[in-house]
Amino acid sequence: MPTLNEFLMLGAILFCLSIAGIFLNRKNLIILLMCIELMLLAVNMNFIAFSYFSGDIAGQVFVFFILTVAAAEAAIGLAILVVLFRNRATINVDDLDSMKG
Repeated sequence: MPTLNEFLMLGAILFCLSIAGIFLNRKNLIILLMCIELMLLAVNMNFIAFSYFSGDIAGQVFVFFILTVAAAEAAIGLAILVVLFRNRATINVDDLDSMKG
């Protein structure tokens, strides 16, 4: 049976990988969205681990709300990417710089 420390270490590793993915790859918007989703999943794993080991269900219920918001964010983000790709024919972040006011 894994301990709480092992779950927290795995969550920290996933969180650090997502931050590294955001800082190392600033070119592709799809990969940036995937790194943000990975960050949310790492936090969710910590919520579930604390909820399970403390015997309280509140953390698990909170995870359902976070997953709902993350799914809506992903759907809206991908819809915006489709519109940008149709207008600009690219999703490269450097090419989308011209949208600044």
